Amino acid sequence: MSHFPLAACAEMLWRDKPIEWRASRLKEMGFGVGLWNWPAHDLAALEKTGATFTIMNGYLQGRLTDAEGCETLLASVKETAKVGKRLGVHRLNLHGTGLGDMGIPIPQIGAFAPGMEQRARDTLHRICDLAESEGQVFTLENLNPIDHPGCPFGSTAAVLGLVSAVNRPQLRINLDLYHTQIGEGDLIRWCEACLPWIGEVQVADNPGRCEPGTGEINFAGVAKALTEMGYSGPVGMEAWASGDAEVALEAFRGSFTI
Repeated sequence: MSHFPLAACAEMLWRDKPIEWRASRLKEMGFGVGLWNWPAHDLAALEKTGATFTIMNGYLQGRLTDAEGCETLLASVKETAKVGKRLGVHRLNLHGTGLGDMGIPIPQIGAFAPGMEQRARDTLHRICDLAESEGQVFTLENLNPIDHPGCPFGSTAAVLGLVSAVNRPQLRINLDLYHTQIGEGDLIRWCEACLPWIGEVQVADNPGRCEPGTGEINFAGVAKALTEMGYSGPVGMEAWASGDAEVALEAFRGSFTI
């Protein structure tokens, strides 16, 4: 049995099956269910599965970089938070800006304007106010500069800076170690630095973004280090299956079973 509550992103597995079938199968296998954007799904069918929905994108559009983008983000967050409550989603996930086709940020921002970071903090506080009133938790996810070029506040360091500055229980870090590996490396020390604010750890191996054991990352070592530093929170596999999805999920489970 894993030391950590484990989940997997339903969108990335069994891609020829309906999303409610995937959620049901993940539940049968003992995993929580991660989702991306809710408009693509039959919410009533997902509700009927009885699955535990661990994380879902917490917005559909908007960004943390400018006044117009922040207002759009807040409106989108309010709408999505209602869906999150309906499904009982544990964490609603944010990025510095919306992501388009193939994960390319909209818009791509190459430089930071004066006041951008303070605006982002202020907007995150407003999201925390909403989350506090609704009993919800949001996470801010780090991305990497290769797959998501020009994403504002995309690095592990930038996400840690924002979340630790806001420092409210309604905002945590979705620490995606696949992205950290590409953007910064040094995974265990980033885990230690982010530890007080981690809401979820997400994993995929690199290169390829497939299940643990298919690339260069020593996930057994990461799992051991997380345990030793006192982390017992959720770990989600946001990865493609290199072959059979159930084999991939068991490899993930094995990597995080201490």
